[in-house]
Amino acid sequence: MALAPAVLCLNRAGEATAHRIAKLLNAPVHGREARVDQADVFFANALDHARTLFAAGTPVIGVCASGILIRAVAPLLADKTAEPPVISVSDDGAVVVPLLGGHRGANRLATQIAEGLQSVAAVTTAGDVALGVALDEPPVGWRLANPEAAKEVMAQLLSGAGARIEGDAPWLSDLPRGDAVTISAGIAPSGADLQFHPQRLTLGVGCARNCPPEELQALVEQTLSEAGLAAGAIHSVNTIDLKADEPACFVLAKILNRPLRLFTASELDALTPQVANPSDVVFAEVGTHSVSEAAALAQSGGTVLVAKRKTRNATCALSIAPEPLTELKGRSRGKLSIIGIGPGQHSWRTPEASKLVQDAEELVGYGLYIDLLGPLAYGKTRSDFPLGGEEDRCRYALEQAALGKNVSLICSGDAGIYAMGALVFELLDRAPDEMGVSDAAHRVEVVSTPGVSALQGAAARAGAPLGHDFCAISLSDLLTPREDIVKRLHAAAEGDFVIAFYNPVSMRRRTLLAEARDILLQHRPADTPVMLASSLGRPEEHVRYRKLSELEVDEVDMLTVVLVGSSHSKLAQLGEGPRMYTPRGYARKIDGDLA
Repeated sequence: MALAPAVLCLNRAGEATAHRIAKLLNAPVHGREARVDQADVFFANALDHARTLFAAGTPVIGVCASGILIRAVAPLLADKTAEPPVISVSDDGAVVVPLLGGHRGANRLATQIAEGLQSVAAVTTAGDVALGVALDEPPVGWRLANPEAAKEVMAQLLSGAGARIEGDAPWLSDLPRGDAVTISAGIAPSGADLQFHPQRLTLGVGCARNCPPEELQALVEQTLSEAGLAAGAIHSVNTIDLKADEPACFVLAKILNRPLRLFTASELDALTPQVANPSDVVFAEVGTHSVSEAAALAQSGGTVLVAKRKTRNATCALSIAPEPLTELKGRSRGKLSIIGIGPGQHSWRTPEASKLVQDAEELVGYGLYIDLLGPLAYGKTRSDFPLGGEEDRCRYALEQAALGKNVSLICSGDAGIYAMGALVFELLDRAPDEMGVSDAAHRVEVVSTPGVSALQGAAARAGAPLGHDFCAISLSDLLTPREDIVKRLHAAAEGDFVIAFYNPVSMRRRTLLAEARDILLQHRPADTPVMLASSLGRPEEHVRYRKLSELEVDEVDMLTVVLVGSSHSKLAQLGEGPRMYTPRGYARKIDGDLA
């Protein structure tokens, strides 16, 4: 399990058990508000909270009835190979039930909890019960090369057949023996029915700038083939930190499904006495006498198995460790996730956004936005910045990622709409001597994930005001010249667009919204519907409609989205109140005007 589990406690009857489990696993307790006295974080609704954690990939241990967890995660079940473990524990701790993810750590975790509580783990997975091992979940340090074959092999063994074990794998020693199936365990390829590889090989790579990824991939495949080694035995892909953003390196790691690990030039050069092919030319270029051989050695702590192989633009080497590797040395390529969390409520936050937040080591953003994450922010380093500190927070987030951290930049709405996304890429588009960010920051991975924007949220609450052409205009003249805003207002008015106004007013800026109203009244009817939506998605949400001619600035604040209809927008009067929509032209078809 990549993520630490969360221990959910729903009532005082299970509180003592929850804290015993949390101490055993060094995990946080998430407690139900008003029903639990002590917890690291509190939640209001058990189903919503369990569902949010599960969607983010967090293993869930609920001290509660199994049915509660089942109902919570059932709508999200799709891929058992990717879903996190879900475990229920009775209030008294007497029974521990792995509900989901038995072969993704749940059985092992349930057994650990039961042993700590001196209770019973109700494991029902056939392999664990009958054979004492799950063939599709090898221990840490081992990898199954053909997981699609595990089910059939397990079925044969459960039917009384025996297996012939080739290689040294003590954890398979209790399997029934025979010749029905063959199971191999080694660093070489095998034609066995089931192939396990100890993670003893470390791959070191180097390349020229802009080396074609296909060239490095072909070199590695040829090297493995000629050496008679299996790609499944590779523990990691390793190189110098200067190559963190080199597509040839990170694409190879993705293809092999192995972590990419980075080492500094000084760390690699310290291993020069152990490498087979030191080079003064390489040292003059990057500060170490070896990249591929030294990087492989830096990770394995072993010896060179295959010395440097090279093509015109790429090099690779393999090192072998004395035992299967279970930890990672070096550092990862830094990652910055630019995340839009919507208006704040968890149900409007995408699962992808929640997963990126959960994976992050550090959260950066305006403090209120981080607060809106609730329990998802628990246990993470957070760096709060005030309003107006946008450039500082983006620079900080990028430079923290440059240290090899996984950083999330938290924005409300959609991060690419009047938020921090554009500023991050603007900084990355500048050189260090052009007031950009450092060279190391330019090498980080940057991911953007969509969020529900204020524009979308307001439109959904209204009905369908964006059913036809629309635009968004920010009325803030802090960064945009006022004359440019006015020019865009005239263009949008003449084009008869539905308009979403962002940043409509501030404490000192009160006239542009009134000016926008007057410009629009020159081109569309006085009774054009206007929607005012404040604090969307939050308990204090307030939606109301006005005629364009009656729009008053004093009714609007910075938390209000103003949606102004086109000359065709209408209000449909329904039982629950008016709903705003903009026809796209279907009336002509409905009325038979279209041939």
